[in-house]
Amino acid sequence: MGGNLQSVNGRDREFVFTSKDFERVRKLIYDHAGISLNPSKQDMVYSRLARRLRATGIGSFTEYLALLENNDTAEWEAFVNSLTTNLTAFFREPHHFPLLAEHALKHKGRHIELWCSAASTGEEPYSMAMTLVDAFGSWTPPVNILATDLDTNVLAKAEAGIYPLERVEKLSPDLVKRFFLKGAGAQAGYVRVRPELRNLITFRQVNLLSPDWPVRGPLDAIFCRNVMIYFDKATQLRILERFAPLLQPDGLLFAGHSESFHNAGHLFSLRGKTVYELAKPRVRALPHGSAGQAKERG
Repeated sequence: MGGNLQSVNGRDREFVFTSKDFERVRKLIYDHAGISLNPSKQDMVYSRLARRLRATGIGSFTEYLALLENNDTAEWEAFVNSLTTNLTAFFREPHHFPLLAEHALKHKGRHIELWCSAASTGEEPYSMAMTLVDAFGSWTPPVNILATDLDTNVLAKAEAGIYPLERVEKLSPDLVKRFFLKGAGAQAGYVRVRPELRNLITFRQVNLLSPDWPVRGPLDAIFCRNVMIYFDKATQLRILERFAPLLQPDGLLFAGHSESFHNAGHLFSLRGKTVYELAKPRVRALPHGSAGQAKERG
């Protein structure tokens, strides 16, 4: 399949993978998903896509990339899944969840609508669900959580809600006992989230670069954590411009620990540690002699 091993930087490679091939990959994933691959990721890209060449029986990157450029739908899905990174954990960035509970309880009179826009394998939306079950003191709180991701493989795992025991070992024993079912027999060593949590969440595949999102506002909060780091500033701004109209006037946007949206100050203002709210209109005085004041967007 791959022919003779190719020596690159002192290492043997099964397939020829040139700088031109890497640039083609960068363009394909950027145009399709907005992901901006750093030049330092060439070895990572080779490693992940070489598996696709073996799986498809294709003998070269030139041939494989031509397949993608001809819009092979099935392989596009595998290509994107190969290049997306899905690092997550239950209650990651834990300071966000008390804020979510407090915000939801402020609006107890209405149904709470939430969007987890980078759900990965499900730990984040299930953490949101656990938080709100506890906040409302009910297994059926007035909450809907839409959980989306670009990667269909991780979404399937999220929807199943089955995890190795080590994924919950950092959680308190009480929380594990209340929200997870321990597997037995063939499922020993695994836990499954309780069906009551699963019932609060709808899982869907969404590409944040797609012109159409299956998302309807107004939303009380959007979690978009640790995904904007893969986009350049222009792409980030386009996404933030679409987030803003979906939020309630006091809605919150939760970002990742290494993300900041200074370039979108006209849309969002920082409320707390990596938590944003809609920017307030700036107020300026009218020229002397005019009555009242005018508000304008910054």
